Amino acid sequence: MEVFCTRLGCPRPLNNFADLDNSAILKTTEQKYCTCCGMPLILQGRYLPVKLLGQGGFGAAFLARDRYTPGMRQCVVKQFKPSGDLSATQLMTAQTLFEREAVALEHLGDRHDQIPDLLAFFELTVPSWQPNKQERFFYLVQDFIDGETLEAELESQGQFSEQQVLQILYAILPVLQFVHEQKTLHRDIKPSNIIRDRSGKLYLLDFGAVKQVTSQAGGTASASTGIYSMGFAPPEQVAGGEVYPCTDLYALAVTVVNLLTDKKPTDLYDAGRNQWHWRMYAEVSDGLASILTKMLSAQPQQRYQSAAEVLAALQQLDRPAPVPPTPPPLARRPSFTLWEVLAGAAFSGFEGGLLLIAFSSLLPSPLIGWAIAAVILSGLVFALSRRWIEKIDLLIISAISLVVVIFIPALQANLSISSIVIIAIGGGLSAVALTALFKIIYQLLDRIL
Repeated sequence: MEVFCTRLGCPRPLNNFADLDNSAILKTTEQKYCTCCGMPLILQGRYLPVKLLGQGGFGAAFLARDRYTPGMRQCVVKQFKPSGDLSATQLMTAQTLFEREAVALEHLGDRHDQIPDLLAFFELTVPSWQPNKQERFFYLVQDFIDGETLEAELESQGQFSEQQVLQILYAILPVLQFVHEQKTLHRDIKPSNIIRDRSGKLYLLDFGAVKQVTSQAGGTASASTGIYSMGFAPPEQVAGGEVYPCTDLYALAVTVVNLLTDKKPTDLYDAGRNQWHWRMYAEVSDGLASILTKMLSAQPQQRYQSAAEVLAALQQLDRPAPVPPTPPPLARRPSFTLWEVLAGAAFSGFEGGLLLIAFSSLLPSPLIGWAIAAVILSGLVFALSRRWIEKIDLLIISAISLVVVIFIPALQANLSISSIVIIAIGGGLSAVALTALFKIIYQLLDRIL
């Protein structure tokens, strides 16, 4: 098994111990030491560093395995060991920040699943390479998030789309809301401090710059200690003034702008005028741009004052514009089938024949009789069109009309009963024939035109 030495500057930090491949020996051995510099390798008796993840001026981070878990759980070991000539005050400040991260992780990580949990925090004193001197190392062990930071994603894929950054905002803003509700500020939000695991879940990392909110300004602000990332911090933080929850929101907006444009914040910010110029480099809706512009305001009081306010503004973007109520459709009568049309024509012709006979008998002038018959017949046709008369009504009315004419001699116009029946039936058949003819002509013209 390979174990990595955590003493920065060790010429040969990678050590190979074949006996540790045996799980029984791995779990029972008391300690292993670097074969080059003598540094203890099994930290706190259980964590075995296996790979250097990165290092800076205040220490390094290592991927490690926990030998006392069944699956040798992966974790991250962060080491605090400042390099260079630091004053006592600077060293104390750096150490305080490191301890603050441990406190923050212990307080926040257990309560939110998008903040890594603290697993251990301890100090290690070992002999220095220099004779008769000791070295002090401080270690913080936290959950390992297997994934890529947004900074790494930006390098590999280039500019993010609006939909991608909206997903990030919706994922990180609730985390910030939780952090702020705990009277804590992160103060170092940037793409390298947000990581996406293999399942797509986003986590907020690196709480080394967190600051507890004091009672100043009504419990909403704290003094800046000068810990920030250039380009991502707002003016009040750079100037060493009071910082607020909206200070974190400013840094989150810069993070989003960085992802949308794939340009460094310092290339997009006009320090002389306190203005951002990024719209020309990103494809983004006016709604989201307006929200980001407000988050990037130079004056803290002009920004959103909480993550919840930003979320509410984003949710307004997702709501469709109000649509006026659609008036109910006008009631339409069902159209007539061909058989209904022909039956109505037969009824109209039959009744028309009987009306002509009846009114010709009652009135001295045939023209007047025909006129009255035409008016009554028009009323019948109108009733048919409104469906006031249909189906069995047609037969009943026809039968009653025929019986009335047959049994009242004054209505027969000196015609025999057989003649009356023939005239009525002939009128009905003639109306059917004419209706069918008009129907055929209409269809022919419709096809031609």
